[in-house]
Amino acid sequence: MNKLALLLAIGLVLPGAQAFAHAHHHGAPLTEAEQKASEGIFDDKAVKDRPLSDWDGVWQSLNPYLLNGDLDPVLARKAKAANKSVEEYRAYYKKGYATDVEMIGIENNVMEFHTGKAVNACQYSYNGFKILTYASGKKGVRYLFECKDAASKAPKYVQFSDHTIAPRKSQHFHIFMGNASHDALLKEMDNWPTYYPYQLSKAQIVDEMLHH
Repeated sequence: MNKLALLLAIGLVLPGAQAFAHAHHHGAPLTEAEQKASEGIFDDKAVKDRPLSDWDGVWQSLNPYLLNGDLDPVLARKAKAANKSVEEYRAYYKKGYATDVEMIGIENNVMEFHTGKAVNACQYSYNGFKILTYASGKKGVRYLFECKDAASKAPKYVQFSDHTIAPRKSQHFHIFMGNASHDALLKEMDNWPTYYPYQLSKAQIVDEMLHH
């Protein structure tokens, strides 16, 4: 059993995971520029390379919470703000959050993907970033990583999007995973599995999504 699987099996997580959960509530507040970047407004020159360690920790998928109805207060808030129905938002997030990867562990440039009882891991190399302009006119940045171990069953290509455009420890993220190519993944706009720190409870996650 690998290190992360063993830690999870005995009810522990990597030391960094608790720090990430703590930082999620008490990390340094966003600067004005960081806040604007998180809203999709930034100068391309402000985008910087980031190490995979920005995403170190143990992360849980939001998909089960959505399917269980735990995120209904979040859907209701978003629907009201956008003058749409809750069911419209539910359908949108069902497509967005859909994944069978329940948990992801990241440490020392290695990513572990937990799906049921299976664990697939690989060491990833950085492939740079891509700046995307969406139909809304807002922008986003994806950070690209590649698994070069042909024997690994982990996704060959991985892209992170966390509304941040320069080095900063991630507090939650959307991830794009596939085996075709980075170019193919960059075209994916509908499915963006989303992960929060493993240490956060269901109530804490809902609170974060409602108030931050």
